[in-house]
Amino acid sequence: SAGGGGRGIRRCDSAKDLPDAYAAAKAEANACFGNDEMYLEKLVLEPRHIEFQILADRQGHVIHLGDRDCSIQRRNQKLIEEAPARCLTPELREEMGRAAVAAAKAAGYVGAGTVELVLSPQGQFYFIEMNTRIQVEHPVTELVTGVDLVKEQLRVAAGLPLSFTQEDIHVSGHAIECRINAEDPTANFRPCPGKVEFLHFPGGPGVRVDSALYNGYTLSPYYDSLAAKVMVHAPTRLDAIRRMRRSLEELVIEGYPTNSALAHLIMHDGEFVRGQYDTSFLDRNLPRLLELARTCDTLTAE
Repeated sequence: SAGGGGRGIRRCDSAKDLPDAYAAAKAEANACFGNDEMYLEKLVLEPRHIEFQILADRQGHVIHLGDRDCSIQRRNQKLIEEAPARCLTPELREEMGRAAVAAAKAAGYVGAGTVELVLSPQGQFYFIEMNTRIQVEHPVTELVTGVDLVKEQLRVAAGLPLSFTQEDIHVSGHAIECRINAEDPTANFRPCPGKVEFLHFPGGPGVRVDSALYNGYTLSPYYDSLAAKVMVHAPTRLDAIRRMRRSLEELVIEGYPTNSALAHLIMHDGEFVRGQYDTSFLDRNLPRLLELARTCDTLTAE
């Protein structure tokens, strides 16, 4: 119940596997979060991971700011997020948005939060959890709506009403975020923190980078391996993909391995470009992408 970042989750395919899976998840949750309370939920195979950004004030107003597709994951943790989700029809998007707002209202929620859902291949959606905080991927929503989520969160915390109504929220263009982690994709994404020997971030129109890195900075091994977030915004999804390709080509972090070359390869993958991917994407394609990276001699270079 206190899990996050892909931790504290175990898949169970049969009754005989349940005791061991339960014990392992319970132990991991206690070690990572100091809370070993557990719950069971239906396993949806090869879903899309869709989430809706929520804002709620103390006056009872609750709105959502559209959706994000967070299906590119490794070990149940997100690597690439985009907004809006290409897989949603207008009708399904409206239905899921209403459900997200209803969930926040039912809980009496106040603040910024995210209602997370999985979407089955058959078009059925299921509630996973609600993250009661600003998330790593919140900037893609900021880029397509123009709303400063942190500012709104602070306003709500001060007791002020929301600055917007649901009718004021309009999604414009497409945004993509790549999490640049200090990890080695060739070694099962082993964390590899270290000292930044040389750093260059991309820039230009429609490009945003959130990071605390600087030349000479030593990334701590005691926290998440996230080193930077590279985000782009463009009029269309294809334009955003092209802009992200260029941004990742400009990105230089020397001193330790990162997953930036892998993200660059994903931006060229036909399945991703067509938007026909789900949470099993990396499990199915990582060996092929790693082999391609070795051929291109890109992934292991620091």
